[in-house]
Amino acid sequence: MEATPPSEPRKRGRPKGSTKARAEKEREASGGRPAAKMRGSVGVKKNSAADESYAQWKLLVPVLYDWFAHHNLLWPSLSCRWGPVLETGTYKNKQRLYLSEQTDQTVPNTLIIANCDIVKPRVAAANHIANFNEDARSPFVKKYKTIIHPGEVNRIRELPQNKNIVATHTDCPEVLIWDVEAQPNRQAVLGAAESRPDLVLSGHQDNAEFALAMCPAEPFVLSGGKDKTVVLWSIQDHVSTLASDANQYTGSAGSIVKAADNPSIGPRGVFQGHEDTVEDVQFCPSSSQQFCSVGDDSCLILWDARIGGNPVVKVEKAHNADLHCVDWNSHDENYILTGSADHTVSMFDRRNLTSDGVRSPIHKFEGHTAPVLCVQWSPEKCSVFGTSAEDGLLNIWDYEKVGQQKESGSKSSSAPPGLFFQHAGHRDKVVDFQWSGSDPWTVVSVSDDGEISGGGGSLQIWRMTDLLYRPEEEVLAELQKFKDHVVECAKV
Repeated sequence: MEATPPSEPRKRGRPKGSTKARAEKEREASGGRPAAKMRGSVGVKKNSAADESYAQWKLLVPVLYDWFAHHNLLWPSLSCRWGPVLETGTYKNKQRLYLSEQTDQTVPNTLIIANCDIVKPRVAAANHIANFNEDARSPFVKKYKTIIHPGEVNRIRELPQNKNIVATHTDCPEVLIWDVEAQPNRQAVLGAAESRPDLVLSGHQDNAEFALAMCPAEPFVLSGGKDKTVVLWSIQDHVSTLASDANQYTGSAGSIVKAADNPSIGPRGVFQGHEDTVEDVQFCPSSSQQFCSVGDDSCLILWDARIGGNPVVKVEKAHNADLHCVDWNSHDENYILTGSADHTVSMFDRRNLTSDGVRSPIHKFEGHTAPVLCVQWSPEKCSVFGTSAEDGLLNIWDYEKVGQQKESGSKSSSAPPGLFFQHAGHRDKVVDFQWSGSDPWTVVSVSDDGEISGGGGSLQIWRMTDLLYRPEEEVLAELQKFKDHVVECAKV
């Protein structure tokens, strides 16, 4: 049975957690009636403060960034991911980008494949970086192909072994697999037929919307959903499925995929241990059998498929609210990050976790003022990671600096320990971001700021100046050379 499409595009804020708690409080305050949206002076003050902060940030763009591109979106997007590098040049590279579009149903929901020109470090001029237009589409981002997606695209993940293969989560129990090169380009017009997935992964008993991961070690897929389970598949199982009868799959309740037209495979394993919706999942970087998950039950769970479907370690109350996101450090597999509706990010050492419950994180990072939606370790440096939240900020942290600040006893900065860069170019919640693996200090990020910008949202591709992350002595030596050069020029 096909699901009824929602009347409005889904927001990245979670169906449970802070958003739900806020709505329930407002309903109670209004005597059980649905709370009306607040308008008036409070909103005006908030917008004025945000506008002032944004204006201050914009003045600093030529100083803070080595390169910056802003792309105003027609529709809101909940996910953005890097694809393969297509071309390498002297001054810029061309790279694929995957992006979702959440429409208002006047046109279909789509998965967008774009080609992006990524300017190389120390190439862009300062005036070029400064003169971007937040109301325009960037010439660096060009649409290459459109896939008409059956339902909303809530999350996109690319297969590390072949980045032309992507998985998507939508408002149904199945995970959809797409070969973006093989898929035909479609026109997103009302009434257009949906694109057919190359593969459908079945196994959830309820909608799975956000928790999705691809394994770096093998072509395995991991998912979590409202049925409180974590489900594991191997895409390689598709080969044996084709040898039999792939079209026997009948679909789950609430499915929006016409299963008879799409090859399907079942799971390698279903893992039960959460007591509420699973919000995010992540593989151990070196293993297809070890992974972790977080959910609305405030738990962080570690799993090992080799020893069964029960948790290996279950950290109760990893945060004081719902957990929205998790990431596993690829440089040091002992470290795991979690982000929560309690506005904080926690860093756990799995060597200190045991199966008897609560364990404290190594450090709690407190720099956001709203629920954290996404966390990701940097592919370049093992101690660096990024976090984004509903406060419109994308923070870059270095946990090594936490210790350095404590040792030096420095109190000159009001910044939270470990925070060394804050991207404030988005004007509403930053729903997703990803570091580039081919240009490790380059980041792509999307925000749902359509009400402010007059569009659907904002896509930004940016790279902070290397003076901020290179070794201090190296930066000081370069600045001294620049100073000496200026002095010599002044003598002429």
